[in-house]
Amino acid sequence: MIKWGVSAGTHDASLTVMNGKKILFASHAERYSGIKNDKDLNFGLIEAALKHGSPEIIFWYENPYTKALRKIYAGQPNAWMSPRKYLDKYGLGYVHVEYGNHHASHMAAGYYTSPFATAATLVIDAIGEFNTVSIWKDEKKIWTANYPASLGLFYSAMTARVGLKPNEDEYILMGMAAYGNPDRFYKEIKELCLDGTNFHRGCSWWKPELTEEDYFDVAAATQKLYERYFASLLRMTKDMTGADNLVFMGGCALNCLANRIIPQHFENHWIMPNPGDAGSSLGAILAHTKHKIDFDNAFLGEEIEGHYPVDKALENLLSCGIVGVASGRAEFGPRALGNRSLLADPRGQEMKDKVNGIKQRQEFRPFAPVILESDVHEYFNVSKGFSSPFMQQVVRCKYPLKYPAIVHKDGTSRVQTVTEYSHPGLFALLTKWKKKTKCPMLLNTSLNIKGKPIVNDLQNAKDFQNKYGVEVVS
Repeated sequence: MIKWGVSAGTHDASLTVMNGKKILFASHAERYSGIKNDKDLNFGLIEAALKHGSPEIIFWYENPYTKALRKIYAGQPNAWMSPRKYLDKYGLGYVHVEYGNHHASHMAAGYYTSPFATAATLVIDAIGEFNTVSIWKDEKKIWTANYPASLGLFYSAMTARVGLKPNEDEYILMGMAAYGNPDRFYKEIKELCLDGTNFHRGCSWWKPELTEEDYFDVAAATQKLYERYFASLLRMTKDMTGADNLVFMGGCALNCLANRIIPQHFENHWIMPNPGDAGSSLGAILAHTKHKIDFDNAFLGEEIEGHYPVDKALENLLSCGIVGVASGRAEFGPRALGNRSLLADPRGQEMKDKVNGIKQRQEFRPFAPVILESDVHEYFNVSKGFSSPFMQQVVRCKYPLKYPAIVHKDGTSRVQTVTEYSHPGLFALLTKWKKKTKCPMLLNTSLNIKGKPIVNDLQNAKDFQNKYGVEVVS
């Protein structure tokens, strides 16, 4: 039976196709429309999904009735949206639609893809229907925090306060935090939270005298306060469930800097590599089927056929230190893991500046390293056997002066590990690169520029190459 899951209408729309326990396709609307964080489906995405089978049923990721009630409560106009009428615009009106629950979809996307038979699940996001935090023991919800109290809305409001785009640029605020003084505005920002500020309405009115020079201190204080609240939620989850295993989901699970706290409370943890609302197109299906599935990679989107271009990529890296790769199936999630990547030599400060220039990003922003799993403990402060295939964990680099392009100001890196099983092509490239250069890693960032989606198909790859002057191999 072909089942579709859909998350759309708010931000970062996505669609997943499953047959039984197998994911046939999963991708983001933005990859086909070219509109970053696109909230709506489009016919390009629908057409790509139909190649894998026409749906017999569609699972919508949340409950539109409950969401409409919350919107009315919040004083928002245009409270009602009919998913059935919405899907009819895309020629899907003939398909039966089942509604879900926002936090249940988050939970299911994480719990049913996790390696754990039993686990606690913590969901933290801006807002679902009413829930903003939920704690689950296996499939049962046992505690919630509700609108307007929201850790996710707080972080998004502070993102907007420093001139960034909420629901999109939170990761930039996280990066800014390393450059600021976390104590300068900490007390004042904490008072905003204790005073019951409704961050859904933003906080643009707060401290109008702030300048751009102050924004790094605001970011640092925001991150510090977020981590304090996050740690308390981890303790609560542990106390309420007694679990050794944690599944962490929701948009806040993308705050990889804070996620370093998790091992202080749980022996093992799992974050599905698309933990935000886009991942809920998969979660919408799993919340209904309640099937555990194997999820060993995130390469589920548009396919560019052919063998991984190991030798062509290596040739470019050796000659000019940088290459784009667009090969195989696109990643489902916000991070490029090798199939839609911009790869570069991590040695030398000039490479960080060069890549930031190509991607049109702020100069302070760091990049992630990709390294063989067998080597990671020799270059980062982790134990042998450490695994981070989805680039979700921040760890300290042992030799930051040798590899400045992949190290943040605080000496840490968001590392991706690779094995021959997890990505044979990238494994072969890293192996040959190390043999030629004695350098064990590469800089890995998404093949896009700031404000634009990751390259999706072969035409996108050619356009990127022609416009930005970086060869993209396929």
